[in-house]
Amino acid sequence: MDKSLMIFIAIGVGFLYFVTSFVGDIQAEDEAYRNNSYNEEEKYNKYKAVDSIGQDVLDVTGANTNMQVDAWNHSALKEEFLAFFPDFSTMKEFANDRVRGDALKSKLNTKINTIEDKFFSGGITAEDAKRELSTLK
Repeated sequence: MDKSLMIFIAIGVGFLYFVTSFVGDIQAEDEAYRNNSYNEEEKYNKYKAVDSIGQDVLDVTGANTNMQVDAWNHSALKEEFLAFFPDFSTMKEFANDRVRGDALKSKLNTKINTIEDKFFSGGITAEDAKRELSTLK
């Protein structure tokens, strides 16, 4: 009886070790994935700010041009900006008032002027214009 009890305990301990290490590996992978996705979402939050009248602004002053464009493309302000289409003058005011960062402002204003010229000359449709405005490179 002692021998079979010892074998049973050894098998139980081996099974317990296998299960805990397997579950631990799954949890570690899940935690790493969760942390990476959280970091990706929160990467651009440091550029969010509020101006003196309480409006959300994108302050990318001091960041390099690529980071400024990435922050814009992941910003909630971009959706608000696109809601003003086809009122290009309001879009320009929005870009000048709610975006901080000279490189990004100049890219946005250039893009708005280019799309405005193409749109009003009949070169592109409204859908194409909105699509081009939504992708800043």
